[in-house]
This record gives sequence, C-alpha cells and structure tokens, in this order.
Amino acid sequence: MIDKKKLVEAIKTALDNSKQRKFVETVEIAVNLKGVDLKRPENRIDTVVFLPHGLGKPRKVGVFAKGETALKARNAGADAVIEPQDIDELIKDKRKAKKFANSIDFFIAEAPMMPEIGKKLGPILGPRGKVPQPIPPLSDPKPVIERLRKSVRVRTRDKPVFHAPIGSRGMDPEKIAENALEILKVVDTKYEDSKNVLKSVYVKTTMGPAIRVV
Repeated sequence: MIDKKKLVEAIKTALDNSKQRKFVETVEIAVNLKGVDLKRPENRIDTVVFLPHGLGKPRKVGVFAKGETALKARNAGADAVIEPQDIDELIKDKRKAKKFANSIDFFIAEAPMMPEIGKKLGPILGPRGKVPQPIPPLSDPKPVIERLRKSVRVRTRDKPVFHAPIGSRGMDPEKIAENALEILKVVDTKYEDSKNVLKSVYVKTTMGPAIRVV
C-alpha cells in the first residue's frame, strides 16, 4: 500500500499547481498496472468503492421500483425514480434514454424488475457500467442510496489503466488521500502480487497537470 504521506503531498502539489477555475474541479487518481492480461475478463476490475469522505458533492442515484419501494425511494431523496411504465417511455427515444443514463451515476432496482430492465435497457446501461444493483422487493432503499452517494465505480477495460474521482478542490488533502487509499485497496484485493502489479500512480485536478505519487 502506498504511504498516505506521499499521497497527501502529491495531492497538495496537484492543487497548488492548478489554476483557480470558474467551477469546482474534481481531484482524480490514475492507476497504471503492469503484467496483467486484461484480455482475460477475470483479470479486469469492475467494482463500486465507498469513499469515507465522499467527493464533496453527492453522486446521483436512480431507483427502479414500484409501489411502496418507489415511495420510499422518493422520500429518501433519490435523484430519479423509474417505475415499470417509465421504462417503456424511456425506450421509445434511445437518445433520451442514453442522455438519462449518462446523467445518473448509479442505479438500483427491485430484484423482480431486473429481467425487464436487462431486456429493454441493457444495451444502454451495460456499456456505461450502469447496470442496476438489485435490492430485495419492498426493502428500504435509503441505506443503499446514501452509500452510493459517496461511492465511485472503478473499472478497467482492455488497457492497464483506470481513473477514478477521489474528491474535489476545497476538501482537506488528508481526506482526499484517505479516499485514494480506498481506491488503491482494490488493486491489493484483486491481485495477489499487488506490489509488482502497480506500475505508477498519479493524481491531478480536472484541468491541472498530473503529479506522480509512485
């Protein structure tokens, strides 16, 4: 595991070297891997990571549900609640459906709705890594929504590199570093020889220069 002090120093440098913008920049981490055959699906990373300090702004969560669960989702402040009839409306306009999928960070769904979602919206949600996380029918979605608001998806494709947001300008660098360590734990967990798999790690703001950590 990378030393937290190194991460804090790199994050401070990244923030210092980035000009003030008219928007709040995101702080990102880039992790480069080596010696991993990503043509083999079992070697790829695809997971959701909870960040203890969030990103400085909540992630958007959409809920596929009906009846009581839909009501609970609205009361929990879900950014979108999609009922069965809404799915049919969405698939009428693929452009609109794609735009909607891009606007939401995470989806959850009552388990019985998953087959219909997969059949009708799978081609749109799947490639974007937005396949809903199933929850039991009639369960309270609030705890899942609250957790996902402070989570990010970490995903590798066919290249040995992945990027993830770890905070935003204005957050304490120590807290951003602690978020970054949660991302790096994914590499430790996924690969037995994690020390030799990690080629390099960089941090940067949205429009700032990349600062090497290791």
